[in-house]
Amino acid sequence: MRGQAAILREMGYTLWQLRQNTAERGEHPEPEPPVLAEKSPLPTAVAPKTSVPVSAPRPVVFVAANEERAATIADLDWEALTQAIKECRACGLCARRRQVVPGIGDRTADWLFVGEGPGAEEDARGEPFVGQAGKLLDNMLAAIDLQRERNVYIANAVKCRPEGNRTPTNEEMAACRPFLLRQIALIAPKLIVLLGKSAVHSVLGDDRSLSALRQKPQSFGATPVVVTYHPAYLLRSLPEKAKAWEDLCSARRIIDDRVM
Repeated sequence: MRGQAAILREMGYTLWQLRQNTAERGEHPEPEPPVLAEKSPLPTAVAPKTSVPVSAPRPVVFVAANEERAATIADLDWEALTQAIKECRACGLCARRRQVVPGIGDRTADWLFVGEGPGAEEDARGEPFVGQAGKLLDNMLAAIDLQRERNVYIANAVKCRPEGNRTPTNEEMAACRPFLLRQIALIAPKLIVLLGKSAVHSVLGDDRSLSALRQKPQSFGATPVVVTYHPAYLLRSLPEKAKAWEDLCSARRIIDDRVM
């Protein structure tokens, strides 16, 4: 794949390899671990999913959204949904925003990536993941043969920028959650990838650490979910890129199995 070595160097690797799917032989091999750039630790082996005990999630306590409002949003088509997001005044984030950031991508995508919320550049341009974290996300997508807006949709837990790029509150996520749920319903993705804790809180309602959730079976209804780190966190914690690579390989395997 052209440019793949450069992409993986950006992610912290010098080489990557995925085994060919051998499901027709009844085998389900794990992906080969990447050879990491100097100073990056080797990822630990991932145990088969069936052997990993899954503890009960600890639910996030959201402030209950207005039921009538949520029901109205649940019936909107894409155009009406986008307009409702632009006009939303359900929480205090609207007061300082420059633009709302509804999301971007293929509205019939197999892959849905959910992040936290807009940063300063996203607030200025009205598009998610356009800064340095966005560049890393694009490289992560390319490493598993994906591309922004091609069979991929990217959304956030909240659609307006929290001041100072702080973590959105439960109240703010609750106000935006009907919008995200409607996006999920309209897209009907084959897989949801949650980037960071706020995305996990909003979609799964689970407040456990990412280390307790990643590489374990998760789902939203009938849709499988992969939990991994937010690209902005990976920029600050380079050794965690190896774990993110494991998660991407798991996501790729899940999709390949579902589309066979």
